[in-house]
Amino acid sequence: MRLPDRSIIIQLIKELRTIMFPGYFGTDRLDCTLAPYFIGQRLTNVFDQLSTQIELALAYQNNQQSSETADQAETITVEFLKQLSKIQKILLTDIQAAYDGDPAAGSKEQIIFSYPGLYAIFVYRMAHELYIREVPFIPRIMTEYAHSRTGIDINAGACIGKYFFIDHGTGVVIGETTIIGDNVKLFQGVTIGALSTRGGQALAGIKRHPTIEDNVTIYSGASILGGSTVIGHDCVIGGSAFITESIAPHTKVSMKNPELCMIGDGCEV
Repeated sequence: MRLPDRSIIIQLIKELRTIMFPGYFGTDRLDCTLAPYFIGQRLTNVFDQLSTQIELALAYQNNQQSSETADQAETITVEFLKQLSKIQKILLTDIQAAYDGDPAAGSKEQIIFSYPGLYAIFVYRMAHELYIREVPFIPRIMTEYAHSRTGIDINAGACIGKYFFIDHGTGVVIGETTIIGDNVKLFQGVTIGALSTRGGQALAGIKRHPTIEDNVTIYSGASILGGSTVIGHDCVIGGSAFITESIAPHTKVSMKNPELCMIGDGCEV
């Protein structure tokens, strides 16, 4: 049995980004007349390639290849493609969140072209649609590719609302059973993770990661852990906070300032 082809899946990510942001990527020149034909051609290519890769993934997992597997793969691919318009609308809110939340953003075009946070979110949103349809291998390949490119690790199983912004991004980790509401902003080094994974496969399918409600900001280096941990809406979590218990809405959490020890001219101050 053949496994899905990682290089083809990476190429599919590039094709999907071209479809989501027509005119921004690739060498083709677009105008209003040609755009529908351009997108239609790309969608046809995605359908052919993705359905084949899904068929390989399903066949490998089930240890059998049949016409039923091929039909299932085509059905999943059609369902996925039908979601692209919805995903695009959500991505536009993510772009707006980045623009509204970052005074260094020169334009929305700059965000689309260059922000690693948006790229990781884009790949996650694509992978999530395949994850919820129980496609094996491919969602993880997609998000790990984004992880390798951006340093941002978003598991495809996480449920993330609209208007989501990851600023800077390096070192952000979002676990599989995380739930994140709307208008949430994360800075670099944030971990939304499990308290312990010592249970291994016995923990599969159990909620292990926190819930972050709407309108929450989490600053750099904060760790929020545990499946029963809920960060209430409109909270602000300060940098380097370590949280394993729920936080009530409208709460600001911060670490006490550490004591500085300065040594100069041979004297401790």
